[in-house]
Amino acid sequence: MSETKHIETVTKVMEALEEIRPFLNKDGGDIELVDVKGTTVIVRLLGNCSACHINTSTLKLGVENTIKQHVPEIEEVINIE
Repeated sequence: MSETKHIETVTKVMEALEEIRPFLNKDGGDIELVDVKGTTVIVRLLGNCSACHINTSTLKLGVENTIKQHVPEIEEVINIE
């Protein structure tokens, strides 16, 4: 991926995270973009979201779907602790 394309992708991912952030904040959580590597987005769930027993569902159904709507070429979103 070219540097320009990488910057465009990161910008779109950040826009998607800003869209989902209010829902996470409402439950005492947050999300941080760690990196974008090719078609994979690496995030860190923070606050209550990091310890929540349904954080896998939150990641796949909320975060990943929202990111894919903004950046269709993204194939997966991974949470790191």
